Amino acid sequence: MALSAFSVPRGVLGVPPQDPHFAPAVELHVHRQLQARPLKPATRRRPSCVSASLSEREAEYYSQRPPTPLLDTINYPIHMKNLSVKELRQLADELRSDVIFHVSKTGGHLGSSLGVVELTVALHYVFNAPQDRILWDVGHQSYPHKILTGRRDKMPTMRQTNGLSGFTKRAESEYDCFGTGHSSTTISAALGMAVGRDLKGGKNNVVAVIGDGAMTAGQAYEAMNNAGYLDSDMIVILNDNKQVSLPTATLDGPVPPVGALSSALSKLQSSRPLRELREVAKGVTKQLGGSVHELAAKVDEYARGMIGGPGSTLFEELGLYYIGPVDGHNIDDLITILNDVKSTKTTGPVLIHVITEKGRGYPYAERAADKYHGVAKFDPATGKQFKTPAKTLSYTNYFAEALIAEAEQDSKIVAIHAAMGGGTGLNYFLRRFPNRCFDVGIAEQHAVTFAAGLACEGLKPFCAIYSSFLQRGYDQVVHDVDLQKLPVRFAMDRAGLVGADGPTHCGAFDVTYMACLPNMVVMAPSDEAELCHMVATAAAIDDRPSCFRYPRGNGIGAPLPPNYKGVPIEVGKGRILMEGERVALLGYGSAVQNCLAAASLVERHGLRVTVADARFCKPLDHALIRSLAKSHEVLITVEEGSIGGFGSHVAQFMALDGLLDGKLKWRPLVLPDRYIEHGSPADQLAEAGLTPSHIAATVFNILGQNREALAIMATPSA
Repeated sequence: MALSAFSVPRGVLGVPPQDPHFAPAVELHVHRQLQARPLKPATRRRPSCVSASLSEREAEYYSQRPPTPLLDTINYPIHMKNLSVKELRQLADELRSDVIFHVSKTGGHLGSSLGVVELTVALHYVFNAPQDRILWDVGHQSYPHKILTGRRDKMPTMRQTNGLSGFTKRAESEYDCFGTGHSSTTISAALGMAVGRDLKGGKNNVVAVIGDGAMTAGQAYEAMNNAGYLDSDMIVILNDNKQVSLPTATLDGPVPPVGALSSALSKLQSSRPLRELREVAKGVTKQLGGSVHELAAKVDEYARGMIGGPGSTLFEELGLYYIGPVDGHNIDDLITILNDVKSTKTTGPVLIHVITEKGRGYPYAERAADKYHGVAKFDPATGKQFKTPAKTLSYTNYFAEALIAEAEQDSKIVAIHAAMGGGTGLNYFLRRFPNRCFDVGIAEQHAVTFAAGLACEGLKPFCAIYSSFLQRGYDQVVHDVDLQKLPVRFAMDRAGLVGADGPTHCGAFDVTYMACLPNMVVMAPSDEAELCHMVATAAAIDDRPSCFRYPRGNGIGAPLPPNYKGVPIEVGKGRILMEGERVALLGYGSAVQNCLAAASLVERHGLRVTVADARFCKPLDHALIRSLAKSHEVLITVEEGSIGGFGSHVAQFMALDGLLDGKLKWRPLVLPDRYIEHGSPADQLAEAGLTPSHIAATVFNILGQNREALAIMATPSA
């Protein structure tokens, strides 16, 4: 080993510069490109590729899609390899405008994608995907990645039926090496890929890009802890944009990532990794032995200590070599650092801390409180979104207003969410009760047990979490809440099909996984007024846990209680909405509205059916079910949930009660036993077979009236 090839100032090793015992033979040299470089302020440039004129004097962006001569030559990352750095900067400008104009036509996640344009270009320039694995946590920021990996021509189909997914998806492209949609999973997956590569004797690189918001989740730390122990080569890029990549803004402005990590990241000093310095120290020890052990230890201590800042110490103590912070919009720096790390021959995980700006390059996004996280179709020139005026509020807003109404009268009510103040509507609750609303970060497990602790102290916690996200905290629901019979209330938003967000966010399983718990009260409103009443019901239930689900979308226009203040419903009590004969439709939750519409279709063919709103899956209204079963030939349960949910509980009761021993015909209508891909809500409902037409046709099929069933399905207006 030629030690003279490495040098470092003597003083940093704790040895006096004039010490005669400091032999030149052990001076260490760190390559010039690995020396510390301070983070430069981000500079703003007018996109060099843009020649289109502004449509109006007050407009701040272009009304027409600007030319993209360089991007037009890039179909796959291999086409970028011979570009100069100057050309890569132009490519980034063209890519950014392409994202803006595509999303303006389809809607979708804009701000996070704009923030990683330069990073995406640098990653695909330096690494060789798909052989090298590049993982994007959550996937909100993957639009530039999709454009550069052969999917530019399909961008107009983004989040539409049979179109591109809004997240990375393995079935969509070989460049999407891991499917995402939920937060904080990519370090774990990347580590698995790195270890798998090592076991197979591979040499490819593995890179995980994860945001500062996603770093608030425990799984990210579990993965880093394991990565530090296993010591496989992998790169973690921490995309720090000072705002969680979720709709977390309050009504008064943006909110930074929650917790101590945010302050730690803000204190990090500019530095370089000194990985080779540490490895050289180990090599010196092995070759020279003896007293050199002390010198090597000092090199190691210096390499760690120079990183500076408590945040880097955390990453280093977990076993990841920290590099940063780095300007995430400076392609020159990004390429240099990524090439350095890629070419380093030492082993182990590396964390590169990259500073980016969410919404970068689009003035309206940069100024917006939510950085245009998720947008409807919009005018690029003015930033104005084309949102269709609605006659009613969203179910999310009705929930928030109803909870505020309860909290006005009960000081013990508190609200918890997991970095989703905007998505759950609790930003309204926060404004009214700033000391009674808790954002715990993207940490659903913690949110549930935190709520359990609040319940232990006599408070009345409402834990508002999307149905699909609550899956992440299920053991806590079972062990920390239900087993101890603690009165935590779970408000499960986005229940059922969710349209453009697709299967990753579909709330298909909550009825199944909540109703199997012995102590849980499980309910679902059929309209916004019922939602207000169920918020009041949950507030009144103080001897056991409870939950209620409600869909994405707007209310139906049902008459609301004054000031959204609901009236508690008798637990386990359903209701009859329409009296009929022969056939009974027993709906649960939002499916009740489709049952009513189906009854209207059936009535056109001379049959009036009964429609009932179950309200509760647990406890069931036994008297109501007995009455329906004994007075009708057919009982059809309808729900927008998976197998094993409401219909299964009804069947279990009827079987034990002997109601299935006679001539009653029972049929369950549920979501099919497969994942339904993203698309319009109408298309998804049709694929699931839960439209009013499908329900009405099912009625006639069971009665043997196939002609009427076909007539209904053949009617376009049906």
